[in-house]
Amino acid sequence: MTKENVRIKEELRNLIDAYALLSDEKKIADVVHLFTEDTVYESYINGTSAGKVSGRKEMEKVFNGHASFVKTYFTLNGQHIVQIDEDTATGISFAQIKMIREPEGKSVLSDYSVRYDDKYVCQDGRWLIKERSGYFILIEERVLRG
Repeated sequence: MTKENVRIKEELRNLIDAYALLSDEKKIADVVHLFTEDTVYESYINGTSAGKVSGRKEMEKVFNGHASFVKTYFTLNGQHIVQIDEDTATGISFAQIKMIREPEGKSVLSDYSVRYDDKYVCQDGRWLIKERSGYFILIEERVLRG
Protein backbone atom coordinates (compact mmCIF):
# COMPACT_ATOMS: atom_id res chain seq x y z
CA MET A 1 0.00 0.00 0.00
CA THR A 2 1.37 3.36 -1.00
CA LYS A 3 1.66 6.35 1.32
CA GLU A 4 -0.90 8.11 -0.88
CA ASN A 5 -3.44 5.29 -0.36
CA VAL A 6 -2.86 5.39 3.40
CA ARG A 7 -3.51 9.15 3.34
CA ILE A 8 -6.67 8.71 1.28
CA LYS A 9 -7.96 5.94 3.57
CA GLU A 10 -7.47 8.24 6.54
CA GLU A 11 -9.32 11.06 4.76
CA LEU A 12 -12.21 8.71 3.95
CA ARG A 13 -12.37 7.46 7.54
CA ASN A 14 -12.43 11.08 8.72
CA LEU A 15 -15.27 11.70 6.26
CA ILE A 16 -17.50 8.96 7.70
CA ASP A 17 -16.59 9.95 11.25
CA ALA A 18 -17.52 13.57 10.45
CA TYR A 19 -20.86 12.33 9.10
CA ALA A 20 -21.55 10.54 12.40
CA LEU A 21 -20.42 13.43 14.61
CA LEU A 22 -22.27 16.14 12.71
CA SER A 23 -25.39 13.97 12.52
CA ASP A 24 -25.27 13.36 16.27
CA GLU A 25 -25.06 17.13 16.79
CA LYS A 26 -27.94 17.69 14.32
CA LYS A 27 -25.76 19.95 12.18
CA ILE A 28 -27.61 18.92 9.05
CA ALA A 29 -26.46 21.88 6.95
CA ASP A 30 -22.88 20.72 7.59
CA VAL A 31 -23.73 17.04 7.04
CA VAL A 32 -25.03 17.62 3.52
CA HIS A 33 -21.75 19.29 2.51
CA LEU A 34 -20.00 15.96 3.07
CA PHE A 35 -21.90 14.76 0.00
CA THR A 36 -21.67 15.72 -3.67
CA GLU A 37 -24.25 18.11 -5.06
CA ASP A 38 -25.83 15.25 -7.05
CA THR A 39 -25.66 12.69 -4.25
CA VAL A 40 -28.03 9.76 -3.88
CA TYR A 41 -28.82 8.34 -0.42
CA GLU A 42 -31.04 5.29 0.03
CA SER A 43 -32.07 3.49 3.22
CA TYR A 44 -33.15 -0.12 3.53
CA ILE A 45 -34.92 -1.81 6.43
CA ASN A 46 -35.07 -5.61 6.38
CA GLY A 47 -33.89 -5.51 2.76
CA THR A 48 -36.73 -3.25 1.61
CA SER A 49 -36.20 0.32 0.43
CA ALA A 50 -37.37 2.72 3.15
CA GLY A 51 -36.56 5.94 1.33
CA LYS A 52 -34.35 7.59 -1.23
CA VAL A 53 -33.15 11.17 -1.59
CA SER A 54 -31.31 12.78 -4.47
CA GLY A 55 -29.24 15.93 -4.20
CA ARG A 56 -28.15 18.02 -1.24
CA LYS A 57 -31.28 20.18 -1.10
CA GLU A 58 -33.64 17.22 -0.83
CA MET A 59 -31.28 15.51 1.61
CA GLU A 60 -31.21 18.55 3.89
CA LYS A 61 -35.01 18.77 3.91
CA VAL A 62 -35.49 15.07 4.66
CA PHE A 63 -32.70 14.89 7.26
CA ASN A 64 -34.00 17.99 9.07
CA GLY A 65 -37.48 16.48 9.11
CA HIS A 66 -36.16 13.28 10.65
CA ALA A 67 -33.99 15.13 13.18
CA SER A 68 -37.00 17.14 14.36
CA PHE A 69 -38.45 13.94 15.87
CA VAL A 70 -35.22 12.90 17.62
CA LYS A 71 -34.15 14.23 21.01
CA THR A 72 -30.71 12.59 21.03
CA TYR A 73 -28.50 10.74 18.54
CA PHE A 74 -25.43 8.69 19.42
CA THR A 75 -23.34 6.98 16.74
CA LEU A 76 -20.42 4.62 17.10
CA ASN A 77 -18.54 3.76 13.90
CA GLY A 78 -16.89 0.39 13.44
CA GLN A 79 -15.05 -1.23 10.56
CA HIS A 80 -14.33 0.76 7.42
CA ILE A 81 -13.02 -1.01 4.33
CA VAL A 82 -12.22 0.96 1.18
CA GLN A 83 -11.03 0.33 -2.36
CA ILE A 84 -9.36 3.31 -4.02
CA ASP A 85 -9.22 3.92 -7.77
CA GLU A 86 -7.46 7.26 -8.32
CA ASP A 87 -10.07 9.97 -7.61
CA THR A 88 -12.92 7.56 -6.81
CA ALA A 89 -13.34 4.94 -4.13
CA THR A 90 -15.87 2.52 -2.71
CA GLY A 91 -16.31 1.69 0.92
CA ILE A 92 -18.20 -0.41 3.43
CA SER A 93 -18.60 0.81 6.97
CA PHE A 94 -20.57 -0.31 9.98
CA ALA A 95 -22.21 1.76 12.70
CA GLN A 96 -24.31 1.46 15.84
CA ILE A 97 -26.80 4.30 15.97
CA LYS A 98 -28.94 5.06 18.99
CA MET A 99 -31.81 7.54 18.86
CA ILE A 100 -34.03 8.79 21.64
CA ARG A 101 -37.47 10.05 20.72
CA GLU A 102 -40.20 11.16 23.09
CA PRO A 103 -43.55 10.10 21.65
CA GLU A 104 -46.37 10.60 24.14
CA GLY A 105 -43.92 11.93 26.73
CA LYS A 106 -41.98 8.64 27.05
CA SER A 107 -38.31 8.32 26.15
CA VAL A 108 -38.01 5.60 23.51
CA LEU A 109 -34.57 4.29 22.54
CA SER A 110 -34.16 2.98 19.00
CA ASP A 111 -30.96 0.99 18.52
CA TYR A 112 -29.82 0.36 14.93
CA SER A 113 -27.01 -1.81 13.55
CA VAL A 114 -26.20 -0.35 10.14
CA ARG A 115 -24.03 -1.25 7.18
CA TYR A 116 -23.23 1.58 4.76
CA ASP A 117 -22.15 0.93 1.17
CA ASP A 118 -20.55 4.11 -0.15
CA LYS A 119 -19.17 5.53 -3.36
CA TYR A 120 -16.73 8.39 -2.85
CA VAL A 121 -15.28 10.95 -5.22
CA CYS A 122 -12.50 13.49 -4.83
CA GLN A 123 -13.64 16.92 -6.03
CA ASP A 124 -11.37 19.95 -5.87
CA GLY A 125 -8.97 18.06 -3.60
CA ARG A 126 -11.69 17.04 -1.12
CA TRP A 127 -13.26 13.60 -0.68
CA LEU A 128 -17.07 13.51 -0.65
CA ILE A 129 -19.76 10.85 -0.53
CA LYS A 130 -21.41 10.49 -3.95
CA GLU A 131 -23.73 7.60 -3.12
CA ARG A 132 -24.68 6.01 0.19
CA SER A 133 -26.88 3.01 0.84
CA GLY A 134 -27.71 2.43 4.50
CA TYR A 135 -28.82 -1.09 5.43
CA PHE A 136 -30.54 -1.13 8.82
CA ILE A 137 -29.89 -4.77 9.70
CA LEU A 138 -30.85 -5.05 13.37
CA ILE A 139 -33.41 -2.76 14.96
CA GLU A 140 -34.48 -2.70 18.59
CA GLU A 141 -36.81 -0.27 20.33
CA ARG A 142 -37.57 0.01 24.01
CA VAL A 143 -38.97 2.50 26.48
CA LEU A 144 -36.30 3.89 28.79
CA ARG A 145 -36.99 3.85 32.48
CA GLY A 146 -35.80 6.48 34.93
